[in-house]
Amino acid sequence: MKIGLYIRLFGRPGRQPPPPGWHSMRDEGRVAEAAGFDLVVLEDALLYPDDEGNLGVWDTVSTAAALAASTSRIGIGHAVINSPYRHPGLVARIAATLDEISDGRYTLGIGLGNTPDDYPVFGIAADRRYSRFAEAIQIIHGLVRGKRVDFAGEFYTVSGAELVLHGPRAGGPPIVIAGSKPKMLRLAARYADEWNWWTASPGDLGSLRPLIEEVDRACEEVGRDPATLRRSLDVFSINAAETGGSGSGRAPIDPHASDAIAEQLIAYGALGFGEVRCDLRAGPDVPRVAAIASLAGLVKAVHAA
Repeated sequence: MKIGLYIRLFGRPGRQPPPPGWHSMRDEGRVAEAAGFDLVVLEDALLYPDDEGNLGVWDTVSTAAALAASTSRIGIGHAVINSPYRHPGLVARIAATLDEISDGRYTLGIGLGNTPDDYPVFGIAADRRYSRFAEAIQIIHGLVRGKRVDFAGEFYTVSGAELVLHGPRAGGPPIVIAGSKPKMLRLAARYADEWNWWTASPGDLGSLRPLIEEVDRACEEVGRDPATLRRSLDVFSINAAETGGSGSGRAPIDPHASDAIAEQLIAYGALGFGEVRCDLRAGPDVPRVAAIASLAGLVKAVHAA
């Protein structure tokens, strides 16, 4: 199995933990690479509202490019590009550019959008999100795969569009579509190299089994062998503060707790998930970079599965 790690991009001045700066994000990526993680993934939002004031989020595209240039082996991915934010032609160009900067290490994760509170604040049209996404992914898929695209839809129209410049891979970067509803799963079966979903209940396999069965049915309905659609799962969250964390900066994750977490992650493999992407929550007294470094044993255990 492969294992990835979320790089935290959000925060608010004066709040704990403090908001990340570029140097901390860079160090997280480098330490994740040294610990053996297969990839780091980035979220995509304009803001996260909460009761105490909005949390800000650094730009995910700029950060992905900087991380790609600051590392050499680890994969760089977007957990989910928020489709309503950008024209599909722009998304395709971003993907090709990031694949070039990373020397073929980029993965384009995309979905119809899941942060509805910020759309009206920034004046972004996001009604009928599925219909918008269904048009967008057709354009993105064609352009990323190196085709000349003509498309006339209700929301997007392109005429003879193409990407003249491409990254190092002839077929472009892999496309990952996140979603759980039947229509989204059928788009994933038709256009994606990989399907992605998430869980906030680590170890809960029962709720995921029906979804996996629906993914298989979606593939069969579009004439695709289900085995050809890779599956990944985002796991929220591994909490360093609840697993023997300390402020020493040496071993924030207790080894025994790490073994238990590894068992939970490996169990997802039996459902067909070939990759898990972990969101690490470190307590205020646990240095985040040290917590990531201490996950090397966890990474090794997942790789051995």
